[in-house]
Amino acid sequence: MAIPRQLPNAITVARIPLAVVFFVLLLLGGTYGLSDIVVRWVAAILFIVAISTDWVDGYLARRYEIVSDFGKLWDPIADKLLTGAGFIGLAVLGELQWWIVVVILIREWGITVHRLVVAKEHVVAAAWMGKIKTAVQGVALSWAVLPLHVFIGIDAWVLVTTVLMIAALVLTVASGIDYIVAQVRGSRKP
Repeated sequence: MAIPRQLPNAITVARIPLAVVFFVLLLLGGTYGLSDIVVRWVAAILFIVAISTDWVDGYLARRYEIVSDFGKLWDPIADKLLTGAGFIGLAVLGELQWWIVVVILIREWGITVHRLVVAKEHVVAAAWMGKIKTAVQGVALSWAVLPLHVFIGIDAWVLVTTVLMIAALVLTVASGIDYIVAQVRGSRKP
């Protein structure tokens, strides 16, 4: 079965407006309260669908051998917009500490800016640790935006959210260090 060559890229690009819609819905849904719980559920489901497309576009590109420089460059950017919207939205709502968001965003956007700067020379694809980091961020954010506190209680929800966010933070920093080390080693090769 043939698929359109641009389908993976179209899926990647679709994540960008989904990030904006998700962010608005997350803020409209508010925090912990029951008044806008439906909006919070819609925001959470939209986030989960959008973050899942990261796997879909990558799978299609590899499976049908249509990996492109556009996809290598824009896939991580779309991911960062979506996860950044989640981290910032949760911090605005007071559900996540700003220092965690700042550390994560500095790493994410610092590496993204570097990728854009070197894109004229070569495209830097995501490394295995970066992919794991993105998956853990996706799980942590999915859990955090889902209003599951309604079912399991606020204390249990906060505990699980905290553990997942710490894991995401540690992997974000570790993958950032791994990226920098790989780039320094690569630049020293003859």
